[in-house]
Amino acid sequence: MAETRDVLFEIGTEEMPSAPLMNAVKQLPKLVADGLDAAGLAHGEIRVLSTPRRLAVLSTVATETEAVHDVKRGPAANIAFDADGNPTKAAEGFARKCGIAATDLIRREDTDGREYVFAEKDIPAAPAMPLLSKLFHDTIANLEWPNYRSQRWGSTHETFVRPIRWICALLGSEVIPVSYADVESGNTTRGHRVLAPGEHTVAEPAVYEQVLEAAGVLSEERRRQVIAEGIAKIEAERTGAHVDTPKKVLDEVVNLCEWPTVLVGTFDEEFLHVPHEIICESMLSNQRYFPIYDAEGKLTREFVVVGNGRPENAATIIDGNERVVRARLYDAKFFYDEDLKVPLEDFRERLAQVDFQKKLGTVLQKSERMEDLALAIASAAHIGAHAASDAQRAAHLAKADLVSSAVVEFTSQQGVMGGYYAKAAGESDEVAAAIRDHYRPRFAGDELPQGIAGCIVAVADKLDTIAGMFAIDEPPTGSKDPFALRRSAIGILNILRERLHCGYEELVGPALDAYAEQGLEFDKATVATAVCTFIKGRMEQMARDEKIAPDTVAAVSAGAVSAPVDYFALAHALEDARESDPETFENLATAYARASHLADPSLGTDVDESIMGEAERSLMHATDAAREFVQIALEKKDFQQLISGLAALREPIDRFFDDVMVMEQDMALRENRLRLLNRFEAVFAGIADMGALAKKK
Repeated sequence: MAETRDVLFEIGTEEMPSAPLMNAVKQLPKLVADGLDAAGLAHGEIRVLSTPRRLAVLSTVATETEAVHDVKRGPAANIAFDADGNPTKAAEGFARKCGIAATDLIRREDTDGREYVFAEKDIPAAPAMPLLSKLFHDTIANLEWPNYRSQRWGSTHETFVRPIRWICALLGSEVIPVSYADVESGNTTRGHRVLAPGEHTVAEPAVYEQVLEAAGVLSEERRRQVIAEGIAKIEAERTGAHVDTPKKVLDEVVNLCEWPTVLVGTFDEEFLHVPHEIICESMLSNQRYFPIYDAEGKLTREFVVVGNGRPENAATIIDGNERVVRARLYDAKFFYDEDLKVPLEDFRERLAQVDFQKKLGTVLQKSERMEDLALAIASAAHIGAHAASDAQRAAHLAKADLVSSAVVEFTSQQGVMGGYYAKAAGESDEVAAAIRDHYRPRFAGDELPQGIAGCIVAVADKLDTIAGMFAIDEPPTGSKDPFALRRSAIGILNILRERLHCGYEELVGPALDAYAEQGLEFDKATVATAVCTFIKGRMEQMARDEKIAPDTVAAVSAGAVSAPVDYFALAHALEDARESDPETFENLATAYARASHLADPSLGTDVDESIMGEAERSLMHATDAAREFVQIALEKKDFQQLISGLAALREPIDRFFDDVMVMEQDMALRENRLRLLNRFEAVFAGIADMGALAKKK
């Protein structure tokens, strides 16, 4: 076993942006591990350390590769050599593949008693130093920077996301020679630009982190910890206070500093009269400041800023950041104040100049379609006239804020600002809330719209987009979904399931009719089928995500129950029945599968009781009773009772198959029994394909 030593590889750069830095941190362990494995160097766990100015790898590595005696078996000897003992093409090809001459092949008998040719090579141990030198150069070159243009410096053509200023590469206390873009490796790192500028010697990898900390540089883990502790202290000092730290922004802040200092700044009280969403958006997205909310959830004048300078200069850092935030918030206030001077109807008319999609018209046309669709949805969901009117009014104004100054500047606040403008214009709370919420749910786990009107407008918006894209034959593909149709379908299903309690199939027609009235040409029946199939596919995936067995999903999907609330209730009821009485459930499913296999729909369901035996008569009466029971349960949406009614057929169907020969020679008896099976199968029709559940999970 070769000796092992600690290894350090650090790439020092100008400050790297947070996103590519985090992406590089994900790439590094695999790049280095794969390189070490390919070189034949045994190694330990790969650790990655990063700051805005460095990417570093720490591990243990063998000082040399293991010596290898390599043996490969080739073709049989009688194939490898001809009658005169000369190597054939088979032998030459095998030898070439193994990197030796055909004359060096060895002939010997293998364990099966046949003679083969073998290629044997002794590969001596190789020192780690030159292998690591090449590996680390290649690692720098192979890091990828998607969405970021790499830079060049010096006299070479080599690039990196930011200019490389130093390379620290050590195997134990020895420097590993690495050269990249005119930068040569050494045994020094660099400290914090302000706290400890200049070079700092790293005697060996084991002291690297201590050297960094002494030079004002903390690891990513320690920086995150310091920031978390600082924020916790701020919250503790303000009873009930909460600092809003969105993960994406927090991750970026962690990667923007090397020695974090958590500070508190304030802004002018006048900005509290501006919608807090754009105030917070401005602070978070432009400056990476964290807003502070009070115990009642109201925005306060204070905000958290993470500094990267000397702690004793905190007052100066805070003052500088307060000056910056004041300018940013004045911009936000100006946009808001100016927008309030413009009637929402004027904003809406400007939507005629904004394309929704080249083939589907303008956003104004989308707004008009949403109005009509909102009424259709309200009708399908049996919503009262007042809520339906609110929904139609909200749909009319929902997209107006897209051309407002505030939303042009803060695009993530579309809908939110529209709600504020609607309220300021005298619209009802319900209409304003519906405008605010109609983009929800925006992502997995997001809240649904709060009010019924908001739910209706949200479904209208999402379904209009899906219907339009399918009408122009541009559905999502495996790799492309630019209009987020899958997410929209899931949003529709969640709203229908949790709030509106109606189906989606009856809404697709009105959505397509609005496009037809606009002049778009398409085959309505074909497109409607495609849209319903697409939405149903999302519903099936949602069911599987809820741990509903795939065969249960398939069984329910084969039936006519498609309204999301009923679909999931039936699926869960079937799962519960299978769990509580698996034997009965399995027997019923198997019996149904047998009946379905033998049934002949062309014969109908009218039976002649006079030629029936006892088992047939018993099945007929049980079937008729179950059909009535199941219909009542279906109308009441009592799926537990529905399944109970189906389960009651288990005994009579079992007895029927035990006592009766279905395919009787007497055609009158045979056809009567087949009609009885048709009658039995009809009880399940439109509910679920019980035969699909006969297979074991």
